[in-house]
Amino acid sequence: MESRKPESAPDQPSLVRPYSLTSGRTSPAVELALEALIQAIPGTDDRARDLDNINATILELCKESPSVAEIAARVGVPIGVARVLVADLVEAGHVQILATLKDDSSDAERRELIERVLSGLREL
Repeated sequence: MESRKPESAPDQPSLVRPYSLTSGRTSPAVELALEALIQAIPGTDDRARDLDNINATILELCKESPSVAEIAARVGVPIGVARVLVADLVEAGHVQILATLKDDSSDAERRELIERVLSGLREL
């Protein structure tokens, strides 16, 4: 059963229910902000063949360091499902969370993050 939308037909509904992708889990094992950028860890391509279709797709997307929100949009799953799946990949050592903003972040850092997220959303 295909767990992601085929590239040739992006408007077709997925045949897999979102909760089945996470085995019913709704909370990620790792705290993930929607704007957090996720990056594939170099050298994980060899282990990617052991992943199911949707996780392999997410891992491939993470080579571009998208945000969690962008991953959800590009894979076509609800944001909660994307957070659980990405957290699983973090725990398995396939991807890493890039630094996000902190309370003492400068205005320039905040502006840069907003611009990156907006740029990624526009590409969708």
